[in-house]
Amino acid sequence: MLRRLFDVGSSLGASIARLGTGMQVGELGPRPTRRLRLYEFEACPYCRKVREALSILDLEAEIYPCPRNGPRFRPEVVRRGGKAMFPFLVDPNTGDAMYESDDIVRHLFENYGSGQVPRSLALGPLTNLSSFAASAQRPGIGAFYVKAKRPDELLELYSFEASPFSRLAREALCALELPYVLHNVAQGSPSRAAFRRLSGKMQVPYLIDPNTGEQMFESADIVDYLYRTYAV
Repeated sequence: MLRRLFDVGSSLGASIARLGTGMQVGELGPRPTRRLRLYEFEACPYCRKVREALSILDLEAEIYPCPRNGPRFRPEVVRRGGKAMFPFLVDPNTGDAMYESDDIVRHLFENYGSGQVPRSLALGPLTNLSSFAASAQRPGIGAFYVKAKRPDELLELYSFEASPFSRLAREALCALELPYVLHNVAQGSPSRAAFRRLSGKMQVPYLIDPNTGEQMFESADIVDYLYRTYAV
């Protein structure tokens, strides 16, 4: 019970540190025809800015978690980009592959939004400082690899960046290096209606595991399920 209170409270603190950035969808532009691919890890303050941009722009992405000592996707980033630096975005719609969170955020808003990066992501050192403060609420949690089995198919997670409960599920996915499709359903998302039809209600996180047929709400249940099913 105490651990659960700490997890929820500290995750809420991380959302507060960023003033709820990623809770509300902004002005949307053209939709990509192919999914973006993001290599990142949950505790990284620079990665957080990119995930916030994805939520604001209501973009889906394939997430390839890169926890420290992870054997699969960190080496892949080195092969593709030349160095183990995160976040790393691959956009098959434009042919771009890039490091640097500010460059990625600018790319996303120029191609899939209004072209204008919102103030919450455009304050330079102040944005970085608040993102570091958010990471400090959950120091290192989800950042280190836990040996796990590899799923055959990508899992799916319905989430949005500012949701403190969704963060707990993403931390587990990251630690276990489980790749997944991120479906963003922030407030104002046009995707919410389809999500309600799928799940029966508007609540996140919601996990779908096509490898086992399991579907579930509740962050505590999702974290428990992921470790029971995949940790070795």
